[in-house]
Amino acid sequence: MDTDEKPAVAETLYRYAAAVDRRDWTLYRSLFADAVHVDFSSFDPGLRPQEVDANDWVAGVASVFGGLASTQHSMSNPRVTVGDDEAQITMHVRAHHVFDADDPDSWYTVGGFYDDTLVRSAGEWVLTGVRLTVTWRAGDPRVMELARRRRQR
Repeated sequence: MDTDEKPAVAETLYRYAAAVDRRDWTLYRSLFADAVHVDFSSFDPGLRPQEVDANDWVAGVASVFGGLASTQHSMSNPRVTVGDDEAQITMHVRAHHVFDADDPDSWYTVGGFYDDTLVRSAGEWVLTGVRLTVTWRAGDPRVMELARRRRQR
């Protein structure tokens, strides 16, 4: 196990959060291998675990998050295991989603953790698997669908 690589693995998740919050879809795409296994079924049972093309994943995330006024993803407590060219990380997340900044009734926050897998590619750590486990929620979950509809207009 290479403990020097643990901060670099955690940094990938910090960049993941920053990319979503800044709507930097180029940065967000750079954090993934070409194919990624995603499991957000804990967030929404209709989102079944699946392997997807990373470009399709990024486009789907952008279609929802682009309709929000803002978001803030706070990541903490990384627990990293590193092998030769692969790694696993569990990291806590608090994700705050804002549809209308002036209306607290249009905010939705979830808390939980990510269990992710990564591989080293061209000297960088990239995500090959992302699984979100939601442990609590606050606010109106309809915010996410409202954001998707806003973005489609």
